[in-house]
Amino acid sequence: MRDDSGNGVRTGRLVLLMIIVVAVLVGVTFLMMLPGDAGAAALDKKTKAAIIDSVRFHFDKTYVFPDVAEKMGKALSKNLKKGEYDGLDDLDAFARKLTEDMVGISGDRHIWVLPASEEEIRIARQDEPTDEDDTMQRLRDAYTNFGFERVERLDNNIGYLKFNRFAPAEEAGDIAVAALNFLANSYAIIIDLRDNGGGYPSMIQLISSYFFEEPVHLNNFYIRETDTLHQFWTQAHVQGPRLADKPLYVLTSNRTFSGAEEFTYNMKNLKRGTIIGETTGGGAHPTSRIVIPDLAVKISVPFGRAINPITGTNWEGTGVEPDIQVPRDEALDTAIYEAVKKLHEEAEIPELKEHLAWSLDRLTALRKPFEVDEQTLKSYAGTYGPRKIVFEDGKLYYQREGNPRYPMVPMSGTMFCFDDLDFFRLEVVVGDDGVPTMLRGHYTGGQTDTSERTE
Repeated sequence: MRDDSGNGVRTGRLVLLMIIVVAVLVGVTFLMMLPGDAGAAALDKKTKAAIIDSVRFHFDKTYVFPDVAEKMGKALSKNLKKGEYDGLDDLDAFARKLTEDMVGISGDRHIWVLPASEEEIRIARQDEPTDEDDTMQRLRDAYTNFGFERVERLDNNIGYLKFNRFAPAEEAGDIAVAALNFLANSYAIIIDLRDNGGGYPSMIQLISSYFFEEPVHLNNFYIRETDTLHQFWTQAHVQGPRLADKPLYVLTSNRTFSGAEEFTYNMKNLKRGTIIGETTGGGAHPTSRIVIPDLAVKISVPFGRAINPITGTNWEGTGVEPDIQVPRDEALDTAIYEAVKKLHEEAEIPELKEHLAWSLDRLTALRKPFEVDEQTLKSYAGTYGPRKIVFEDGKLYYQREGNPRYPMVPMSGTMFCFDDLDFFRLEVVVGDDGVPTMLRGHYTGGQTDTSERTE
């Protein structure tokens, strides 16, 4: 009886599953036969014209350069009339083409037209977010920690801060203050903006304030609609100690954009930091984002332009060129090297200077290893008591009994350091006949130990 009942249940479940699968397949087939869902309905020429008219209205009203706004608007209308948008039957493709045409004329990478989400449309229609909308936004911000990704103390007491957007200071200022106070005792500071797409002037102002002793004029924004100039200065007061005497290094990439470029540009022109990495993206215009609910689109309209008080201009279209140009993946290592080099030059405590010299020698070798011929490297391979050297793929690897294996980086013909071990380096001791006889370990502080070659 138990077996018959179990088979009946399993058969019933199988039939139910087959019914569900058939229903899903029928539903999918039906949907595929439809011209598109509500969000991807085919656009007629009248709707396209309405979108273009609305885009033109907002750009004519507030875009920072009125003549360019007029030029872009006329081009879009002309393209529509000529039928250049006829093949673009979904909103996403049409919006992308409008963006491409407008950026092609203006060169302004802050300009875009995109489909609006259902949530954005709903909020736009009700004028302001509900409590539920605010809660969801807070949850999103908390998930990303307002863009603050890492704060830590690197070797040689170098502080490191990576954050990927400049959130509003009134919302995330406490996080920024906590991070900067954590770095207060660092000998040098690295700020990583390689993945920072920009954000709010208030956060730029707050973070910048820690790096100057006295109030400093950072930037101006000209607003076209009101014909006004807004000045931004560092704050007279910050929470916790200032970092004005710390060497500063700012890391950039071609993805560093907008507000992150402003921070970089300000520090470069104020000669407050060393910029390391790639030339930035080249977007210097503050923007407003407007949702047009009846047409299900949203647009980004640059309404002003930055005017640096030192240069009288900005980085629009050109980006910020670094002081030390390296690929983005090499920027952090380069900054660490530059920081240790500067700290070594300025160190007054003998023990600290000696330690920094040790680190600098290693960092120099990691950047450009000493060249040792392959035959010599092969001759070093062998067992030295509990230590072993292996030659593989043109490189030497070191392993002590019970420990991981590490690639060996030549500092000279017989001395090697390691990427992951700052406190230790290894010397191959060679006899008069050129044959290795032992290994000598060197440690920070001057200690050494040796291991005789056994095979």
